[in-house]
Amino acid sequence: MNFPLHRHFRTVAFGDTDASGWMHFPNVFHYFEQAEHEFLRKNGLLVFARDQGGWPRVKVSCDYKRPLLTGDEIEVQLGISRVGASSVTWNFEILTKSGELASFGSVTTVRVNHEGRPQLLTDEEREKLERGIHSAAPEP
Repeated sequence: MNFPLHRHFRTVAFGDTDASGWMHFPNVFHYFEQAEHEFLRKNGLLVFARDQGGWPRVKVSCDYKRPLLTGDEIEVQLGISRVGASSVTWNFEILTKSGELASFGSVTTVRVNHEGRPQLLTDEEREKLERGIHSAAPEP
C-alpha cells in the first residue's frame, strides 16, 4: 500500500497461532479489526455502542502470501477504497518487520443502528472517512 491511511503495529501472540506456532488464518481479520477500531477512535467515530449501533462486516476477502509466526513483529496498513451511503470498504495489508507482504485483503462494513438496520452515514462521519481517502492519496 503506497499511501496507507493508518498504520497499526503489533506482535503475533502465541494465542493467535496453532500448535506449530504459525498464525491461525482468521486472525488476519482480528488484526485488521484492531487497526480499524484504532482509526475510528482516533477520528472520533463510533466503534460500537448498544444504544447507537456499529459496523458489522458484510463482505471479507484475504490473500495470504507468507505465514506469520509467534513473535513476528507486523504492521497493519489500512486504506479506504469506497464510502457508500451506509458502507465503507477498507483495504488492508499486513507486512513483516522487514516490509515483506504477508497478506492483503478488503473488508466491507455497514453502519447500522442499535436495531442492526443500515443507517445512512452522517455528513460528519462521511467527511471523516472521505478525508481518509484523500489523505491516503499522493500529493499532486
